[in-house]
Amino acid sequence: MSNKYISVRANLNELTQLQLTKALIEGAPDATFCVGAEGQFLYVNDALCKLTEYSRQELLSKTLAAIEPNFAIAQWSTYWQISRQESTLSLNSEYKAKSGRIIPVEVVINYAQDGGEFCCVFAKQNSHNLGLKVQECTTKLLETNQHLRQEVSQLKQTENQLASSLSLLQSTLESTANGIVALSFAGEILSYNQKFIDMWQVPQGVIVSKKCCYSLKFFENQVKDPEAFRKAVWEAPIQSDSESYYIIELIDGRTFAHHSKPQLLDGEIIGRVWSIWDISEFKLTKEALKHDEIGFAALAENTETIIFIIKDSRLCYVNSATEVIAGYTKAELLSEEFGLSQLIVRLAPTQQSANLQYQEMKLVTKNGDERWLAGSSDILSFGGKPAELITAIDITEHKKAEVEVKQALEQAKQLSELKERFVSMLCHQFRTPLNVVSFSADLLKRHVHQWTEDKQLPYLAHIQVAVEQIGQLLEEIMTFSKLEAGKLIFEPKKLDLKQFCQHLVLQMQLANNNQTQIALVNNCDRQVYLDEKLLEPILSNLLSNAIKYSPANSTVKLEVAETDAEIVFQISDRGIGIPERDRAQLFEPFYRCSNVGDFPGTGLGLSMTKMLVEVHGGSISVVSEVGRGSTFTVVLPSTKKNLNNLSN
Repeated sequence: MSNKYISVRANLNELTQLQLTKALIEGAPDATFCVGAEGQFLYVNDALCKLTEYSRQELLSKTLAAIEPNFAIAQWSTYWQISRQESTLSLNSEYKAKSGRIIPVEVVINYAQDGGEFCCVFAKQNSHNLGLKVQECTTKLLETNQHLRQEVSQLKQTENQLASSLSLLQSTLESTANGIVALSFAGEILSYNQKFIDMWQVPQGVIVSKKCCYSLKFFENQVKDPEAFRKAVWEAPIQSDSESYYIIELIDGRTFAHHSKPQLLDGEIIGRVWSIWDISEFKLTKEALKHDEIGFAALAENTETIIFIIKDSRLCYVNSATEVIAGYTKAELLSEEFGLSQLIVRLAPTQQSANLQYQEMKLVTKNGDERWLAGSSDILSFGGKPAELITAIDITEHKKAEVEVKQALEQAKQLSELKERFVSMLCHQFRTPLNVVSFSADLLKRHVHQWTEDKQLPYLAHIQVAVEQIGQLLEEIMTFSKLEAGKLIFEPKKLDLKQFCQHLVLQMQLANNNQTQIALVNNCDRQVYLDEKLLEPILSNLLSNAIKYSPANSTVKLEVAETDAEIVFQISDRGIGIPERDRAQLFEPFYRCSNVGDFPGTGLGLSMTKMLVEVHGGSISVVSEVGRGSTFTVVLPSTKKNLNNLSN
């Protein structure tokens, strides 16, 4: 990983800490604010605004005297000095809301000195154990704030680096909130995102591969039950068409949810996608609800995890994260008129594992947008009655990433099949001529002194034909490689098309021993601009196929026509035809139709033909009927102006 990328990630971590600090204060259920030495408000959170019924702007223009009836600057100075000496001061007080309502509160004042003096004040109605919690919260806030201030200069220096790396950081996979691993249809790990590496804390020296025993060893060393992990995750069958959900408990106390989903193409599995997310907080929330509903609420309100509780087919609790993603207020979500079905659509079948139920669902926001959620479901007691606890994360970006992952898996499968066809083709096509060479050479070697020259000549002729076949095969492969690499130079020149076609047809018939007649119909009498060395293999490949797949003594037709700017070639035969299911892949490398039987061929001819046509800036199409023949049509631009435009 480059230093530049590490630096960018470090800055993102700083930004994340700042966001978490803001979320901690803004999402806190207790009133939180900062005041100066004169009692003036420096910062207020939403909870204080709700408690006092003032807006944020109103409070920031006032002092404590606006909400504390007994406020006196002398008394506040005493509190200031005490908190300054002892860091923390707890007391009981009363606040007055804008409407005049008196609110008894417990107040904790924490003195802070960070770029200036101020006090952090936390106020809560009827709270008995707030002091310790507030002190912990304040300590974390101040530590985070101090860390961010120390790093702010470095953040400014790397702003340009962050901007230049934005395209990398916006990669779809990297934008997902959970770890993603893509596996090929053969079961090998193709790719994974940085979140996966971070979650598992994979060292730099470990190669994440299912073929590497050290990789498996590393993961097994992290989990409590290595054998179960190996069976359920690492060695799980890739070709299974079912989804799986597994809870992984790590030695360090964390808990991961592992979801494995097959990726299908035309009903066939082309790979799988692993989604891994940390559900340690889910479990804490569940335990908090079991033992203390107040503690549960405090934990649930300070997390970005989406948490809601369903009782009697209605929402009876939602946390702030649910409110944010849904776009509804809590009052709207919890009202009797609000229907659960207008918010949540459950899609995936539930899967049971380790007393938790995994499910995917769609959340419909207030403005009509759809967001994908993934999480777990559990039945617990809430308010003394059974209720369903849903804890989930937003996987909308992951769903988008699945499309790209599927495309990558499809390409990997196609590449593997291409290689397999290539090796099979080479073995098949080389085997026959090599066997002829080997057999003929062996006979000649054994009988060279006994056989006459006339007796040896047929075997020498066999060797010569076999060598020519191998040479032709190698030439096809080399031409195809040059085309794929873009190394063939397109050089259109003035060409007498009539003479060219007559010469080509004569050559083809001689090569075929005149067993199949080629009828030439030339309706083009002018000279054209084409590349002769590339046009020749286009027409010869199509004519060769037409002859090869046609009955003996039949006629193949080559028709040439012209328009103002194009030349149209049509090659027609009365051969075996092309099945409809093969036509979509007809021009793919090494692909051969399902009805060719024992006809020899590499599967490269039509692929090369299409490439050569495209080099000319033309097009190729086919019309065919099984048992009745095929007609290939090639259209090429033929004027100097068109070809100049193509070259440019």
